[in-house]
Amino acid sequence: MFNNIFCHRRRPMPWSRERKHETRTRILDAAARCFTRKGYDAVSIDEVMAAAGLTRGAFYAHFDSKSTLYANAIRHAARRGAIALDHLESREARIEAYLSQSLAKDEATCPLACLVSDVAQRDEQVRTTYTALLEGFLTRFVDTSDMDTDTRKRALGQTIAMIGSLAMARTVNDPQLAEELLEAGRTLAKANALPVSRSGAVGQEA
Repeated sequence: MFNNIFCHRRRPMPWSRERKHETRTRILDAAARCFTRKGYDAVSIDEVMAAAGLTRGAFYAHFDSKSTLYANAIRHAARRGAIALDHLESREARIEAYLSQSLAKDEATCPLACLVSDVAQRDEQVRTTYTALLEGFLTRFVDTSDMDTDTRKRALGQTIAMIGSLAMARTVNDPQLAEELLEAGRTLAKANALPVSRSGAVGQEA
């Protein structure tokens, strides 16, 4: 009987739902940082798990592949960015906030801008995730559920101005040119701006 009690007490307790969620979030935070800094190919699962302060063995309790992690990390980073924008009331403030993100390579910013060319080389799962997030970005700045042709064109123009200028500003190594690109992005985005939507959300498909 003693042995049975002893063995029973040594059984590992199952992880709580909260702890599993916290661990998954840690992995996604680390993955978002690593991937936006280096891209998909230059980052290993071991590197992500080390950055999260976890062992590789914990990875497969949450994700079945590196590609799945990458898709989820993009969505996670986009949602974090969306939360930051949601605290701002005016469309001008949102545009300014988005185009004021750090250009430093070691700081994670919008994955839609940071990972444009990287995502283009990935599988359909990743590209489908990126596409859905981009559509979510479009609706975030539209104050209507009925996006007619003119409204969509304006939303697309604003999106291209914002994401495109940030992507190019992060790519060039001339600080002055980078600032010029961001300023051009601000001007074009505000020219195409639509009333701010509180309902549209980046990553809302998940």
